[in-house]
Amino acid sequence: MTLEFAITTFAAVFAIVNPIGSIPFFVAMTEGYPQDVKRRVIRNITLVVVGVLGGFALFGQAIFAVYGITIPAFKIAGGILLFTIAFSMMQGRGSRAKISEEDQQEGLEKEEIGIVPLGIPLFAGPGAITTVMIAISYAGAAGDVLDIVGVFAAIIATAALCYIILVYSEPIFRRMGRSGAHAFSRIMGLLLAAVAVEFVISGVLQVVTEYLKSGVV
Repeated sequence: MTLEFAITTFAAVFAIVNPIGSIPFFVAMTEGYPQDVKRRVIRNITLVVVGVLGGFALFGQAIFAVYGITIPAFKIAGGILLFTIAFSMMQGRGSRAKISEEDQQEGLEKEEIGIVPLGIPLFAGPGAITTVMIAISYAGAAGDVLDIVGVFAAIIATAALCYIILVYSEPIFRRMGRSGAHAFSRIMGLLLAAVAVEFVISGVLQVVTEYLKSGVV
């Protein structure tokens, strides 16, 4: 496992999950909740992040095979999706691919909001799933078991940070405010945009390479 790959994977997963940028949603939805209930909500969010992202990392290749999806095509499509999410983050807008106003209102009426809509789709949304599946495809193509372990380590590290950040979400929110959380989201959006471009470039290069190898002129 190369340190660079592990760090890049963690940075990409953490950026798209974006727990700090999601603090305002968490604080608003859990306002008035007893501390023990908040802890259960945080636990549910953490378990959802590990379960959903870990599940797609485990079975992503099987999903590709069932639907006949090629890795280059998924990289290109996934990179475009991630870039749209990153662009929304840099513009200070919530991505429609993560959570809608209807989801927020529905979540306020549910006790287990740590699963829906906070766990899915706010934390473990389509962008995070795409990032993990592309990362695991890189690791699988390299044939390095330690790289695959690195992807799961990135997921676990991100989930652990989500737990810590959410436990201290109220004091963090008081210090940062909404403007601070939005500023952090913009920084994460810029990082994610760079990762998305790399995904698209890699996918296009693979398509061109396979095209040339096929001997078609």
